[in-house]
Parts: sequence; C-alpha cells; structure tokens
Amino acid sequence: MTNSLMEVYDERARDLLGSGAKLEKLATGCIWSEGAIWMHEDGSVLWSDIPNNRMMRWQPEEGVSVWRDQIEYTNGHYREADGSLLHCSHGQRAVIRTRFGPGLSQPVDEIVVDNYHGRRLNSPNDVVVKSDGTIWFSDPPYGILSDHEGHQAAQEMRGCHVFRFDPHNKTLDVMTDLLICPNGLAFSPDESLLYVSDTSMVPYGDKGFHNIRVFDVIDGRSLSNPRIFATIAEGEGLSDGFRLDTRGWVFSSSAIGIQVFHPDGTRLALIHVPETVANLTFGGENRDEMFIVASTSLYRISVNAQGIQRP
Repeated sequence: MTNSLMEVYDERARDLLGSGAKLEKLATGCIWSEGAIWMHEDGSVLWSDIPNNRMMRWQPEEGVSVWRDQIEYTNGHYREADGSLLHCSHGQRAVIRTRFGPGLSQPVDEIVVDNYHGRRLNSPNDVVVKSDGTIWFSDPPYGILSDHEGHQAAQEMRGCHVFRFDPHNKTLDVMTDLLICPNGLAFSPDESLLYVSDTSMVPYGDKGFHNIRVFDVIDGRSLSNPRIFATIAEGEGLSDGFRLDTRGWVFSSSAIGIQVFHPDGTRLALIHVPETVANLTFGGENRDEMFIVASTSLYRISVNAQGIQRP
C-alpha cells in the first residue's frame, strides 16, 4: 500500500501514520543536519549543523535559532538520567557532557572521555546511555578524514570500535571491533540487544557496508552473537542514525526517508522525506512526534508509535 507519505510493506505498519499525518518542515538553511535531541524542559529540539560548526535549536513559540556556535563539530547526542546532554565531538575527538542550571540555563561543558590507553579517539559519532548509566558510543574516522566535519589528522586508534564507558569507575572498554565504520547505535527496549549501523560504504564504496548489525547484550557489559539485522536496499543509501519505539521497531535514516523495521528484521514501511535523512529523535509530550534531521532541514511528523529515548 502506497500514499504520498508512506509505503507500507507489511500490514503491521498500516496504522503507523494517522489519516491527518503530514510531514512539516520546521527549519532549513543548514549544510548537514545531524544528532537531533528532544529537550522536554522547554519543548525544543537541538541538532548539529556539522560543517557549519554549530548547534541549532527549534522551539514552537520561538522558531529556529543558533543555540551554540563554534562547538567543535558535534554529531550525535543523548541525555543522561540527570538531564545532562552528551555530545559526540568530532573536533575534540571526545565525548563531551554539558551540565545545565535551572531551565537549561548556564551550560557548562566537560570532557567525559577522549582517549583509549593514551591513544586519541578517532571521532566519536553517536552515543546512547544504558539504564545503568554506562555510556556506549561509536568511533568511526569521519571527523579526521578532512576539515569538513572536524580537523584532518592521523588516526591513532588501530581501528574503529564501539566503546562502553563506565562513569562510576572511569573505565573505557572496547565492545566490538567487528564493524568497519560503526555509526548509529541504540538499545532494544529491554536492553537485551544493541543495534549498530555500519556506514563503511561512505569511505570504501562497494567494498564497504550499508547495514545494521545486532548483538546480544550479556550481563549488561559485553556483546555476543553478532548478526546482520537489516540492509538498506541498493540505491536507497545507508542507515546512519536510528531510534527504537517501545515495541522494538527500528526507525532508521536512509537516503530516501525513514525505513521502519520490525524486531524480526522485516521491513515494515518507508516514510518519504524529500532530503537525505541523517538521524531522528522522538519527542513531544507523549514521544509520538518524530523529529527528522535531513540534509539542510529539520522535519516533524506525528506517528502512532512512542519512542523509548531516555530520560
């Protein structure tokens, strides 16, 4: 079943969009939009405009504005249980934490982690926080390949990894080095699975990948049983960033829109977006509004789904 907004490949997704759903363009004027994050305190969305080295903000009453400038090429974001905002900084080759005063005032930054056994990280790309407070992030080389989204530099790491940082004992551990260029990542609702995209087709073309892998999470501390969960179809780009809803459905970016997958790997639907999608986040009072960052713009669409992004 197809309409102007969505193609349905499986009957389980028939009601994903309501009859009055529409794709709204909320803001534009960026070079490459990434890392959207919902700020429930004031109903705003923050996101990165990476090549312009700034973070943008959209809020219903105030519209769009530059939230912070010259912020060292941040990419993915996630919030910790206390409301702090984590940034993946290409420029600092680090995971950065922003702590806020009352009402998101007086933001103060601190470095969470920037090296592994003395070697500088490549360029942290996307990040999630597990319910135990541990910080999991991907570390591909995109921020050091050129000065377009970071600072060109030599790679000190021997590969590209998914890391787990424990803020309680300050340990940083490699969770997997299986992916060539690990990118987006997210936990299943019960945190028994970790999904990670591999976007190695960007630097390596046909020799790279454009898929999502899934791992079993063992005792909350290690990964096992890696397997391919889904592959973005030829000509439809790749899975960059993605988020899950409370049912475990995976909502992934691609070149032609939001690809929706069931936990069993079935492609359920495609929500069309007129620009190349990089990432998305769930927001709104009931977390049933999907905010999509795509090329130059920020979009919103209401869905019959509820995101699990924390807090």
